[in-house]
Amino acid sequence: MPDKVLIGVTGSIAAYKAAELVRLGQARGWETAVVMTRAATRFVSALTFRTLTRRPVGVDMFEEPAEWRPAHVSLAEWADVFAIAPCTANVLAKLAHGLADDLLTCTALAFDGPLVAAPAMNEHMWDHAATRENVAVLRARGARIVEVGSGDLACGYQGRGRLAALEDIMAAIEEALAARGKPGGTR
Repeated sequence: MPDKVLIGVTGSIAAYKAAELVRLGQARGWETAVVMTRAATRFVSALTFRTLTRRPVGVDMFEEPAEWRPAHVSLAEWADVFAIAPCTANVLAKLAHGLADDLLTCTALAFDGPLVAAPAMNEHMWDHAATRENVAVLRARGARIVEVGSGDLACGYQGRGRLAALEDIMAAIEEALAARGKPGGTR
């Protein structure tokens, strides 16, 4: 049975890279599904991911469900690993504090498997004490946080904060899949 990876996409310019992440996962034989924040749809459309995955893409918390169970519950139970890439500072904060005000964050709160988050943001946001604390909280709970990359940022700065290389994100997902059911892993 293939591994099932749920890809969460948040509102960052790096959202376009999530399409390649889906393709790389499929090339490894993973079943993939996508859940997006509304802000992410401003950068890349749900149609892109629906075409790549051949599955419905979750965006709207109050969309009529295809089955009797709410989408955030069925997505959370379906996935073996939940990987959020890119993960904005806003979503990192919501995850750290248990806030669930959209489909992606509700799914994350309902999910009891391994979580991988690949942050992407401006270097000042990445270095801010609140972001550092949120990352520490998530790591303490067992989330795998993929270290940000350095280089040209969309805001015109150069520095840390860009989305990690896709190979690094894929490696973190593979580690999370391998850790399932082992001490320190989940599910």
